[in-house]
Amino acid sequence: MKKLGLFFILLFVVFAVIYAIFFRETDEFVQNDLYNEIIQRGYIKVGVNVNSKPFGFYDKNGNVAGYDADLATYIAQYLVKNRAGVKFIPVTPSNRLIKASTGEVDIVISTVTITPQREEIISFSIPYDSAGQAFLVKSDSVIKGLQDLSDLTIGVVYGTTAEKNIQRLLPTANIRGFRSYPDAYEALKSDQINAMTSDDTILNHFAINDKSVKLLPRRYSNEPYGIAFKKSNSVRLKEELDYIIKDLQRKNIINRLRKKWGLE
Repeated sequence: MKKLGLFFILLFVVFAVIYAIFFRETDEFVQNDLYNEIIQRGYIKVGVNVNSKPFGFYDKNGNVAGYDADLATYIAQYLVKNRAGVKFIPVTPSNRLIKASTGEVDIVISTVTITPQREEIISFSIPYDSAGQAFLVKSDSVIKGLQDLSDLTIGVVYGTTAEKNIQRLLPTANIRGFRSYPDAYEALKSDQINAMTSDDTILNHFAINDKSVKLLPRRYSNEPYGIAFKKSNSVRLKEELDYIIKDLQRKNIINRLRKKWGLE
């Protein structure tokens, strides 16, 4: 009988140790999740590129507007029950992932393409939209595709997937980098570059609003857009973001945003 009692005591100790090692750490991990920080704070810090019409820009009143800004307000409605519960923080293609990984922003909504390389350093939601890499040239240009660009000067924005893709697509071309999309666009207009390459969703805005440039028809990649956030302590946040995106897609809100901002 004493042996049986000792057995149960030892069994209890073993389970207690297992709980201390695994379950308490899990509880602490959940409590420290970025999701809980956002809920306790009452608003979400969102990184948006404000030089990327129609995705992000300052309107005439100085407020951040665009597709990305609208999407952020919907996410805030789900997370903190307040569409105004958003603090926008300007980011650029070259610093947006750094700001997410260091926690300067909670999430980045800024046409960030999900890639295996980026997933090694940052976490992503499921895709909420997609694009394809394209080329913007002047309307009177004889350029029709890659075959005409091999020895010409092509503008890209630093930190984008287009910057990496173009080196593979056109290894002999002269690649010139820019800090923002408007900078690259102005370089095209002033004949400093022969073409500009980026996501078609971004380039199409220039073509629609300026008949002196045109978007070439072919697409050279598939670019799924995801919401980016730091890898550590973000399991619950990812679950919530994935649910929100699925719900917004189910309710056709994503398509309505695309139509509102001229992406369809």
